[in-house]
Amino acid sequence: MNEISRLVQEAGVAGEGGAGFPAHVKYSSTARLFLVNGAECEPLLGTDQYIMAHFAGRLVSAALSIKEALGAEKVIFAVKDHYREQIAALKNAMAGKDGVALCLMESVYPAGDEQVLLYEAAGIRIPPGGIPPDSDAVVSNAGTLLAVADALEGRPLTHKYLTVSGAVVDPLVLRAPIGTSFSACIERAGGVKTSRPFIISGGPLMGRPIDDGSLDHETVTKTTSGIIVLEEGHYLDLRRRTAPLHMKNRAHASCIQCSLCSDLCPRRLLGSPLRPHLVMRAFAASRGMDELLETRAAKNALLCCECGICEMYACPMELQPCRINILIKEEFRMRGLRPEFPSGEDPSPARPYRRIPSERMAARAGISNYYGLAPQGFEDMSNVRRVSIPLKMHAGVPALPCVKTGEKVEAGSLIACIPQGKLGARIHASISGRVRLFDDRIVIEAESLNE
Repeated sequence: MNEISRLVQEAGVAGEGGAGFPAHVKYSSTARLFLVNGAECEPLLGTDQYIMAHFAGRLVSAALSIKEALGAEKVIFAVKDHYREQIAALKNAMAGKDGVALCLMESVYPAGDEQVLLYEAAGIRIPPGGIPPDSDAVVSNAGTLLAVADALEGRPLTHKYLTVSGAVVDPLVLRAPIGTSFSACIERAGGVKTSRPFIISGGPLMGRPIDDGSLDHETVTKTTSGIIVLEEGHYLDLRRRTAPLHMKNRAHASCIQCSLCSDLCPRRLLGSPLRPHLVMRAFAASRGMDELLETRAAKNALLCCECGICEMYACPMELQPCRINILIKEEFRMRGLRPEFPSGEDPSPARPYRRIPSERMAARAGISNYYGLAPQGFEDMSNVRRVSIPLKMHAGVPALPCVKTGEKVEAGSLIACIPQGKLGARIHASISGRVRLFDDRIVIEAESLNE
């Protein structure tokens, strides 16, 4: 483990743009390219844009340190070409520095998908079922990189930048202690503008819907990029409520095998063997999950990036191939199965003409009313009196508490460790206070440490 990886591991940094892969593992390898994902392809989010505009110098410095640790030839910051303030800040930070470049991308969806991003920025293709290191590259987003900058200065990851947007009074970017309740974050944005809100953790298109009645238990984690508020009964709400049996019956009765879902699939356009229309055919015809999982089409569903283009944009019959792909992926995961994939093909020559403009995707998803309402403010949340910190908010196994119920801790102190020999990330106290341990989380309630 190199010095960068050691400091990142001690700080508990996990990838902030997706599954929360422990960053110290990424930076322990070697790679030819280090790519910084600044595309932020999900509509309504402005977290990474805020970070790039206000911390460009620290991001560039941290990226060059990672480049050296990886033995990489260069660093590329990939951002959308209409991010004018961010581009200016990054160019200023890069001035006079070797080995770092800027790649300007069109505002298409899903530009931030790491396979799309690597191909757009560097012409690199990831093999089916592979990850960036398989193609001699490492990818991190802007939020993760800022956490690395803090780690290099000896500060652990205790706070998260996130966007609160949609049907709220004042859309903004927050810096919140990890473990802060979603309710408190929404209150800082002025509260909701609807009597029956529908909440999404993350972006509106690929984020996780919050189940009814569980909002008070939802808290900010290392991977929380945003909190999106919409109205109950919104298209995105109704879409997630469709029962699997109903989806199967609709697929059997209505799928016309037009293949538009496959024609516009961003992974398919890069040469992936994924064919959503064939997944739909297999799903409709199968007599059960065991039979479905034996089909090649279902195995290829594991390659889905869950962007939702197939069902929210492509399908003329309003079917849900993305939801079906997700169900299949979850079933494979529960059974511990990981099939091999056929080799991919060359990217489709039609790809440049089938990329989906982000604004058009937002319109199809029914969020045009909020699309132009970028977060207007920033607030650093203070005086948070209670946090509930999950022990599992990263890829790998849950962290093991190294504190006891009743113990007093200071903000930044280590409260949970990585189990010996396992993949995981450390967790640090985000506020000072007294600890209470639960099976899956650590609660800290603020009080005077002198009591």
